[in-house]
Amino acid sequence: MRRVRIAALTISALAATYAGAERNAYFGDLHIHTQFSFDAFILGTRSSPDDAYRYARGEAIKHPVGFDIQLDRPLDFYAVTDHGFYLGWFKAMTDPDHPLHDDPEVRPYLDSHTGTLLTGQGPNTTAAIRYLQAHPDPEASPSAWRETIASAERNYEPGKLTTFVAYEYSFTEGRGVGNQHRNVIFRGTKVPDAPFTRLDSSNPEDLWKWLDGLRARGIEGLAIPHNSNQSTGQKFARQQTSGDPFDAAYARLRMRNEPLVEVTQVKGTSETHPLLSPNDEWADFEIELRSPAASKLEAIRGSFVRDAYLTGLEFEENEGFNPYRFGLIGSSDSHNAGASYREEKFFSKLGLHDGEPEGRASVPPGGAKTWDDAALTRGGYSTRIPTWGASGLAGVWAEENTRESIYDAFRRKETFATTGPRIRVRFFGSYEFGDDALESSDLVAKAYEHGVPMGADLPARRRGAPRFLVWAVQDPESARLQRVQVIKGWIEDGKPQERVYDVACSDDLEVDPETHRCPDNGAQVNLADCSVSADVGAAQLKTLWADPEFDRGQRAFYYVRALENPTCRWSTWDAMRAGTPPRPGLALTLQERAYSSPIWLNPR
Repeated sequence: MRRVRIAALTISALAATYAGAERNAYFGDLHIHTQFSFDAFILGTRSSPDDAYRYARGEAIKHPVGFDIQLDRPLDFYAVTDHGFYLGWFKAMTDPDHPLHDDPEVRPYLDSHTGTLLTGQGPNTTAAIRYLQAHPDPEASPSAWRETIASAERNYEPGKLTTFVAYEYSFTEGRGVGNQHRNVIFRGTKVPDAPFTRLDSSNPEDLWKWLDGLRARGIEGLAIPHNSNQSTGQKFARQQTSGDPFDAAYARLRMRNEPLVEVTQVKGTSETHPLLSPNDEWADFEIELRSPAASKLEAIRGSFVRDAYLTGLEFEENEGFNPYRFGLIGSSDSHNAGASYREEKFFSKLGLHDGEPEGRASVPPGGAKTWDDAALTRGGYSTRIPTWGASGLAGVWAEENTRESIYDAFRRKETFATTGPRIRVRFFGSYEFGDDALESSDLVAKAYEHGVPMGADLPARRRGAPRFLVWAVQDPESARLQRVQVIKGWIEDGKPQERVYDVACSDDLEVDPETHRCPDNGAQVNLADCSVSADVGAAQLKTLWADPEFDRGQRAFYYVRALENPTCRWSTWDAMRAGTPPRPGLALTLQERAYSSPIWLNPR
């Protein structure tokens, strides 16, 4: 194994090496809710889309609980994605002239300033939907949609903050399972007169056909599925929603309209699951499953992206088409107009309900200093929120910070996801990388010229094996890197296979050629104050890697996973600051990470 080279450069210098004509790394969030979402509104959120964009710029805004929230650094791009159905209805009712303003049934929603609305003690989303269904307001949604568009236009600053007109197509089958939600992102100023929502159809295939129809009129948009971990197998099923079998036309329709998937967000990470990947020691990461039924294997299959990639290879091998050639992003799903991407600053996503540690059940209730069975089994969302996380962010490689350039990166899938830190990841495949490629001053330019980046196909050749350039740089505000891995999936004897390869280790450690694992680098976390080892880990990891089991006759995909050294989980931070023991059953530490989009290798 070639020794990984770790340059003695500052983080700012490392970041500078990523910039230039060969595309730059930009970070953003494509999943943000404001007062126009009915659920965010009853959670106490009164922030507008303009407030959300102020937050993205790095300005402070008010959390529903009343404290200020503010990013440590501005983001590069942002999209307000309020629920398309009942868009702005409750906000409209706050107008004293609205005919329902004084309706006693609506007042609990307009005055929802308790933290109990999802515990059965106050207003809840099911009751709110029923009220809205019974009181249609034909003017509210068009008005809110016009303001959503206008706010994105007002706040677009090319080169500084790119804003996208967007919304969320939301549909969930029964009692919170079967999540079919998608965020719909439009490329430019031409957008539809109204969103396509669950009130138009609960079949996502109809959403794709609607997007096709818009495209024929010169309106470009795409959909991004989220929370596949909560889809009970529906997000990446093996048949159409109708039950009809997949065919090539379906695969083209889907990939034309869903080139990306949100792999990580507050409500869990959807890369893989230990039941699906028993030989992946890092598979059990921030998995939030909504119900006991969702933890069964039949519900887990079809709910995670690695499994979907393997399913896609099976269809490609047997049927000649692949409906699951998507890239990866992360985003937050915050319902506070702004998200917390750092564990030590986590304020969750549900406004008044979980803005404080007790509401998110990371400290014992009632000021207690110890945990008992009653505290651990409190009803409602409080038993789920502790499994949520401070995640995530979307990363793209684009020429400039503009709508056109960033959206084009979405389309070509030159995207990556992080669980919150701004880890930069590059991934190229090429047959032209020589042994001295890492020494080249124009390595990235040559990689684009003679290879393909993440999100692309690498054709097979009659002779020779490809090499992969794997390069990760730490976030200067987060922990150092521990290792970088390549995850491979392939079809062998008609069956899907997967393997995790460590390809670059920190601290001059070397990968064991038999286990394909880095030795432990000794990084430690002090749980008394959440401090971490300062002298362990890498500022960057860069290597050329060749698949030791490459077979040019196999159909395969490869993607990168970069892992930080361990750090305290947000729930540990909450408990440490409150002077209580961490909640039992939760991980005390975690390893933040980044995921590249895959490179697909087609057999010769």
